[in-house]
Amino acid sequence: MDKPLKDKIALVAGGTRGAGRGIAVELGAAGATVYVTGRTTRENRSEYGRPETIEETAELVTEAGGEGIAVQVDHLEPEQVRALVERVERDHGRLDVLVNDIWGGELLAQWETPLWEHDLAAGLRLLRLAIDTHVITSHFALPLLLKRPGGLVVEMTDGTKEYNDRNYRVSFFYDHAKSAVIRLAFAQAHELRPYGCAAVALTPGWLRSEMMLELFGVREDNWRDATAREPHFVISESPRYVGRAVAALAADPEVMRWSGQSLDSGRLAREYGFTDLDGSQPDCWRYLVEVQDPGKPADATGYR
Repeated sequence: MDKPLKDKIALVAGGTRGAGRGIAVELGAAGATVYVTGRTTRENRSEYGRPETIEETAELVTEAGGEGIAVQVDHLEPEQVRALVERVERDHGRLDVLVNDIWGGELLAQWETPLWEHDLAAGLRLLRLAIDTHVITSHFALPLLLKRPGGLVVEMTDGTKEYNDRNYRVSFFYDHAKSAVIRLAFAQAHELRPYGCAAVALTPGWLRSEMMLELFGVREDNWRDATAREPHFVISESPRYVGRAVAALAADPEVMRWSGQSLDSGRLAREYGFTDLDGSQPDCWRYLVEVQDPGKPADATGYR
């Protein structure tokens, strides 16, 4: 089917940039109506200070073949989230896909800094942005989603459960945040199962987000130039890759088989057969374990 998600309603919470934008666009390409939320609009920037806006993402969704609807929401504010869900119900009467991708905590993390030396206020703010936002959004959105069997919740994180259980993720607060989100998916899967709805945790690999491309001084069309500075960047992937993973899950009539699991874009690419924009299938988390973490020379042969 060219538009397997036609007539489906999705909410990408935190869809301003990065993985959220890639997911929103791919849901649109599959025919979905996608509500794109975030704090940064063309009139106002969030504390994050980035130029990307929810309006831009919504326009990209529409250009891809869906319908993009931008709504400014601070997902730490319960009444704003309540109003958002009420709008979705009023306008469409249903919600088929909820993607909790709210984040915005990179600038708060003090990498390789122990808990007792890390700025406490920044660390607690990071946890609120990473966890409380997801909880608040699901609290209000799940009653609408579970009205119809087949609904899907995707909790976006960094790292698979297997990888995060074995590795310290560079900062106490970051480590806790990204592992906690995996458990959020597990718990929601348990509570949604009687209603025939699924919840999964999903991670991209090394994401070529707008911030990452900017950091390396490259664009999406010449990203490989960055491998001169960081050879392991060879395993990186575009935000559209994880977007295709979400679209594939949302279109799968047997999505319940994944419920409660920790998934990654590379694994789902092998399962569903989709590729990244360049036609490859990056398998980042296997690469990290087998090549990067053991200190081997960068070589993505067999991993993309």
